[in-house]
Amino acid sequence: MLIKKEARRRRALKTRARIAAKKSFRLAISRTNMHIYAQVISAEGDRILACASSVEADVRKSLANGGNKAAAAVVGKRIAEKAKSAGITRVAFDRSGNRYHGRVKALAEAAREHGLQF
Repeated sequence: MLIKKEARRRRALKTRARIAAKKSFRLAISRTNMHIYAQVISAEGDRILACASSVEADVRKSLANGGNKAAAAVVGKRIAEKAKSAGITRVAFDRSGNRYHGRVKALAEAAREHGLQF
């Protein structure tokens, strides 16, 4: 178990180092068994410019379960709308070492459909 967590952490650090070298906004996701979270972080990494999650009251009203693909798609849509209202259209996708499938993929595709480019 510890080896699995350490491997994910190592992949996440490598990805973040490449994104930091590009000096671009970062769409970082965090995933738990029950919920999914997304944040747009400034190029310097010091400020959160937009955030969305399946914990928000608006999302919870429309969904029975916050830990599935439907919830991830709603969070992807909301983060894209909030980023666009903040004037951000281009981001680097930071999947935090998670594989690009399932909920992570659903969130990314929904964000792309609603105007974010990565």
